[in-house]
Amino acid sequence: MNPLSTLTVDAYFDLICPWCLIGKKHLETAIDMLGRERPDVAVQVEWRSYPLIPATPPAGLPYREFYVARLGSPQAVAVRQAQVCAAAQDAGLTLALDRIETFPNTLLAHRLVRLARQQAGADAATALIDELFTRYFLRGENIGDPLVLRQAAATCGIAIPDRGDTSGNRDLDWLPPLGGPEEPLLRTGLGVPHFVFNGTRSVSGARPPAALLEAMLHALARAKQRATRAAA
Repeated sequence: MNPLSTLTVDAYFDLICPWCLIGKKHLETAIDMLGRERPDVAVQVEWRSYPLIPATPPAGLPYREFYVARLGSPQAVAVRQAQVCAAAQDAGLTLALDRIETFPNTLLAHRLVRLARQQAGADAATALIDELFTRYFLRGENIGDPLVLRQAAATCGIAIPDRGDTSGNRDLDWLPPLGGPEEPLLRTGLGVPHFVFNGTRSVSGARPPAALLEAMLHALARAKQRATRAAA
């Protein structure tokens, strides 16, 4: 069946946020559910960068020390990580938070995602996001390291030319900056993950697939109502 309707999804995320990885998995499940219920609908997802802590030093921070300072104690960190890992398991993911040594600055990673989108479109950007999530949360790699970013890009078939200073943390400084019409901003005060369906229905947090499906159907119904009124 050829799609008769389109559902757009603006998905705001940061690569240091485990809830964003969980939310991405839930979104994919919800899209599969929608496909079974509404095979007439084509879904277009655009991942929108939203760096949570852009002032993180380029070399990153010690991971455990960062979270102890943020949450107040090792015990609080253990409780929070247990919550995150349990939610990830429910989504079919097994995180390896104990392997992470560096809390990274994700600005370069987001700019690399932008390059992938410019070079090869939304699907390439999505593949790179998956690769970066995997490298950080499953392998414990520092996704603020230009070398790791180059390896991730190569894995996804994204060409990165050699230019400028290729030493240390200044490598990749030439990547396209964030912002502009291609990167609509998320309203201040909203957290990530944050999903906007057809520009009318929003869902914040790593909500279950059923909740995302409900929002999708609501957005589609609203679009149909507007089209009906316009045709009357």
